[in-house]
Amino acid sequence: MSQRFTVSKSDGDRRPSDIQGEVNQLFEGDEPTTSGGAEEEDAAGTEVVVVLKGDSNPKESSPFINSSDAAAEKSQQYDGKNMALFEEEMDTSPMVSSLLSSLANYSNLPQGSKEHEEAENNEAESSRKKPVKAPQLGTLMGVYLPCIQNIFGVILFLRMTWLVGIGGVIGTFIIVFMCCATTMLTAISMSAIATNGVVPAGGSYYMISRSLGPEFGGAVGICFYLGTTFAGAMYILGAIELLLIYIAPKAAIFPLEGLEGAEAEAALLNNMRVYGTILLISMATVVFVGVKYVNKLALVFLACVILSILAVYAGVIKTAIDAPDFPVCLLGNRTLVWKTFDVCAKTVETANGTVTTQLWRMFCDSPYLNATCDKFFTDNNVTRAQGIPGVTSGILAENLFGTYYEKGDLIAKKDTYSVEEPDDPLTNANRYVLADITSFFTLLVGIYFPSVTGIMAGSNRSGDLRDAQKSIPVGTIAAITTTSTVYMSSVILFGACIEGVVLRDKFGEGVHGNLVIGTLAWPSPWVIVIGSFFSTCGAGLQSLTGAPRLMQAIAKDGIVPALRIFGHGKANGEPTWSLLLTACICESGILIASLDAVAPILSMFFLMCYMFVNLACALQTLLRTPNWRPRFKFYHWALSFLGMSLCLTLMFLCSWYYAIVAMVIAGSIYKYIEFAGAEKEWGDGIRGLSLSAARYALMRLEEGPPHTKNWRPQLLVLVSTDGEQNVEQPRLLSLTNQLKAGKGLTIVGTALEGTYLENHDQVQRAEQALRKLMETEKVKGFCQVTVSSNLRDATSHLIQAGGLGGLKHNALLVSWPRNWKQGDEHQTWRNFIELVRETTAAHLALLVPKNISAFPSNGERFTEGHIDVWWIVHDGGMLMLLPFLLRQHKVWRKCKMRIFTVAQMDDNSIQMKKDLTTFLYHLRIDAMVEVVEMHDSDISAYTYEKTLVMEQRSQMLKQINLTKNEREREIQSITDSSRGSIRRKNPAAVTTQLSVTEDPPAASKEEKPEEEVQLIHDNTTPTSPATPATPLTPAEGAQSPGDQIQMTWTEKCDGEPAKPPGAATPEGIKDIFNMKP
Repeated sequence: MSQRFTVSKSDGDRRPSDIQGEVNQLFEGDEPTTSGGAEEEDAAGTEVVVVLKGDSNPKESSPFINSSDAAAEKSQQYDGKNMALFEEEMDTSPMVSSLLSSLANYSNLPQGSKEHEEAENNEAESSRKKPVKAPQLGTLMGVYLPCIQNIFGVILFLRMTWLVGIGGVIGTFIIVFMCCATTMLTAISMSAIATNGVVPAGGSYYMISRSLGPEFGGAVGICFYLGTTFAGAMYILGAIELLLIYIAPKAAIFPLEGLEGAEAEAALLNNMRVYGTILLISMATVVFVGVKYVNKLALVFLACVILSILAVYAGVIKTAIDAPDFPVCLLGNRTLVWKTFDVCAKTVETANGTVTTQLWRMFCDSPYLNATCDKFFTDNNVTRAQGIPGVTSGILAENLFGTYYEKGDLIAKKDTYSVEEPDDPLTNANRYVLADITSFFTLLVGIYFPSVTGIMAGSNRSGDLRDAQKSIPVGTIAAITTTSTVYMSSVILFGACIEGVVLRDKFGEGVHGNLVIGTLAWPSPWVIVIGSFFSTCGAGLQSLTGAPRLMQAIAKDGIVPALRIFGHGKANGEPTWSLLLTACICESGILIASLDAVAPILSMFFLMCYMFVNLACALQTLLRTPNWRPRFKFYHWALSFLGMSLCLTLMFLCSWYYAIVAMVIAGSIYKYIEFAGAEKEWGDGIRGLSLSAARYALMRLEEGPPHTKNWRPQLLVLVSTDGEQNVEQPRLLSLTNQLKAGKGLTIVGTALEGTYLENHDQVQRAEQALRKLMETEKVKGFCQVTVSSNLRDATSHLIQAGGLGGLKHNALLVSWPRNWKQGDEHQTWRNFIELVRETTAAHLALLVPKNISAFPSNGERFTEGHIDVWWIVHDGGMLMLLPFLLRQHKVWRKCKMRIFTVAQMDDNSIQMKKDLTTFLYHLRIDAMVEVVEMHDSDISAYTYEKTLVMEQRSQMLKQINLTKNEREREIQSITDSSRGSIRRKNPAAVTTQLSVTEDPPAASKEEKPEEEVQLIHDNTTPTSPATPATPLTPAEGAQSPGDQIQMTWTEKCDGEPAKPPGAATPEGIKDIFNMKP
C-alpha cells in the first residue's frame, strides 16, 4: 500500500492545530491543495514534519467506545472529515489508539439484582440515561464475606453435632477433610479459569460453558441450577425444623403429643410440608417484589452467622472454666426423653416420706410404690449424667469412634451397665431417645457435603469486583481455608466437650428439647437458635435469588431451545418465569420434607458441577492452547484431576443411585443440546480436544494402509453446478446417503472455471449450496470447491488434493455425462475420459451411475425387487460390498440381492454354484446365486476368476525368461491388440448400474477419445430394443421409484440362459475388464 505524507516547511510559531488541519486535509481528498507561495517556500527548502497523535480524538468522543447520542454526532463528524478514505474499513479495522482504549476499558457489567431494582425505580426518568457505575467491590466485601455466608449454613447448626456422634471424631474428621479438600482443589481450578482473561459475570456456568463448550456447559449449568434450587429447599426445611422443634413447638398444625412411631413421623413431615410451602411462597414473593430487600438484609444474615459461630467458640472456652448445667437422664444405659418430667429420679424424699416422681408415672400404672411398672424400669437405676462435661473432661477418648444405628434403635451410653433380657419386647418406646433414620458412613458424607458448597459466591459477583482476577482467587481460597478450619476444629471440639449420647441425639430430646449445639454456646442457647434461623432464611432467599438468574443466563444463551421462555421477565430484566420454575422445583424438594433426604440430592448436583470445573482446568492445561495464560500460577493438571476424582468418588459415596440419576440427567441434557441446541463457538476446550484428537488420529493413519477389516468406501462425489451455483445432480447425494452404512469419509466437490480472485464469491455460494444440499440429503461429510483455468484441471486438483493425510478418498462417484453425443457437448465426454484415466492412475475405484435422475430419493421405498451383481472378475469384493451397503438403507432394505457368475460349457456349474454359495457364506452376505453358462468363444479365458488367470500369465512370462521391461511391453502389446480387435467388431450390449473393476493398462497414444467413449457407450447400451426389460423392483403392475433403472445383462440371462444374440466376443469382454469405469 502506498503511503502519502504532508510535506511542509517547519515553522516554530505554527500551532499543532494548523499542522493537524493539513493532516485532515490529506484525508479529505485525493490531492492536497497548496498555494503558490507554499510551493515557492518548498522550493527554497523543505522539511518533513509528521504529527500523528493517534486518531486525534479524545477517548470519550471516539465512536468505538461511546455510543451515546452526542458521541454519535461526533462520530459522524469524525467519519466525514477525518476518515473519508477509510469508511469501508471502519467496521473491521479501527484506529490503533481507539482499539487499545476500548480493550483497556473493557468490562462485562450485566444488570445484577441491584441494577434491576435501580432500573425499576428509575423508569420515570428513562429519558435520562445514568452512566454505568464502575465496579468498586474489593476482595473482602466482594468475595470473602459472600463465600463465608454461603458456606456456613444449616448443616453446621442442625447436623454437625449428630454427625460427630454417629461417625465419631475420626470418621467425621475424615469426611470433613475429604469434602474440604475437594472444594479447595476446585477453588484452585476455578481460580485458574477465572484469571484466564476477563472474567464474565455469571459464575460457574459461564466458566464451564466457555471452557468445555455449550453441551457440557448447558448440562452442568442446569445441574448447578437444580443444585441451587434444592439448596433453597434444604434451607427452608432447616428453618422450619428450627421453628417447630426449638422455637415454637406449639405452632405445629399436626400435634406430636401422644403419637408414637410412624404416626409421629408422619405428623412431623406434614408440618414440614405445610409450613415449608408457606415459607417458600413468602420468600418467592419477597424476591419477586424487590430484590433490593434481600440485598439490604444480606449483611444482617451474615452478622447472624458470624455471631453464632463466635458464640460456639466462646462456649467451648467457657467449658474449660465452668461447664454449663445440661444434664442427661439415663435409665440403665438408655437415654430418656426429658420433656414431660422434672426430676431425673424414680422417687424423691420429702418431709412426708418417699414420693414417686413424674418419671415413675411414665413407666408405672399408678403413682403408688406398689404399682406395676415396666420390667426394664424396675430392673435398672435412673442416673443423671452431665451433657456438657467440658473440654478438659477427657470425653474425647469415648467419642473417637462412631456408633451407627438402624432406624428405631435406642440411643444408649457406651460402657454403662444395663439389666435387660434380649428377648423382652421394647415397651414405652416413646419414652426413650430413638434413632429416626438408619445411619451409615456414606449417608453422613451426603448429608455433610452441602455444608462446604457455596464457593462460587465470589465468581458469581465477578461483574461487581474492582479486580476480579486478583479478588476471586485470594478471596475464595481464604474463605475455604477459614471455613475448613472452623469445620475441622468444631469436629474435635464437639467430641471433646459434649457427651456421646447428647451428640447422637439429633433433636436434643434428652436435653430438654434444646438445640444440641446451642447447649454449648455462650451466653445462651437462644443465640444459636435465633442466629441460625435468620441465617438459614437468608440463605434460602439467596438461593431463590441466584437460581432464577442462572436459569435466565442459560435460556438467553439459546443452547437449550425448550428453555427460551425462561429468558424473559419483567421490563427491568427480572427473571419472572425463571423464578416461577424455581419455586415449583423447590416445592418438590419441600414435599420430601426431610433435611436428611434432600441434602444428598443437592450434593450430587454440586459435586457434578465441581467435577467439571476441575475437568475444564485439567483439559485446558493439558491441551496447552495458546490462549490459556492464567494469572493464577499455583495450579497443576494433577491437582485438577485429583479434585475431579474426589468429586466422582464422593458422588458414589453419597448415594450411588442418586449419582447415576444425576449423570443420566446431565447426559440427556448433553445429547439434547447436541441434537437440538444452537451452534455455538466459544473457543472451548472440547473443540481443542477434538482438534488434538483429530491430529493424533490422522498421524496414526499415516503409518500404513488400512487393514482389510477396516477398509470402507471413502467417497469423493463430483457434482456440477449451474450458473447460479446450484447442484445439477442432487440424486448423487441421495445415492451417497444410501451408501453411508460404510461410515466412511465423504467429500462432495465441484469445480469452477476461472481464477480464484475473480470467482471468490462464486466459490462461497457454491460451498453454501453444497452444504445446504448435504444437510437436506443428510449426508455427513465435507464439501470442497476448486477453481482453475479449465474444468479438467480443477477436477484433477480435486482428485489429487482431496482428503488429508491418511484420511483420503479411495472411490470416486460421478454421474455419466449427459448429451455427450451432441457436437456442442464434446468437452463433456473429453473431460469424462480424462477423469477415468486420472482415476485409474490414482488407483481409485470408480462408480458411475447412469440415469442418475431416475434413482430413488431418500424418502422413497422399494417394497420388493432385486439388486443384481454380475460377478465375472474377482475385484476384491467391491461389487459384493456396494449392494450390501445399499441394503442397509431403508430405501433398499426390502430388495433381495442376486449374484450372477459365468461358466464355460464344460465347467461344472453345480460345483461352481456350490463354491460361490460357500464363499458368500463366509463373507456373511445373504444373496441368491445364479451361474450362467456361455460358450468358450464368448468368454475366452475370463470364466471364473481373473485372479487365477493373472497368476498363470505371470508364470508364463517367468518361464520365457523375460526382463521386467520386456514383460511390461508384452502386456502392453496384448492390450493394444485387444483394443484394436474391439474396434473392428460390434460389441454386445451391456448396462450396469454400478461397475468397479481392475486398473486398465495405459491407453496407446494413437487412441482417439471420441472412439473410446463411443465404445464405452456401446458396451453400456442395449442393442435389441425387443429385449424384455426387468426393472430393479420387478413387482408386476406396481410402480416403484426404480422402474426406470435397468440391468440388461440380467434381462438377457433371465430371458435366454444360453448365448444370446449379439453376445460379446472374447476380445470385447477382455477389453471391458481391462477398463476401469
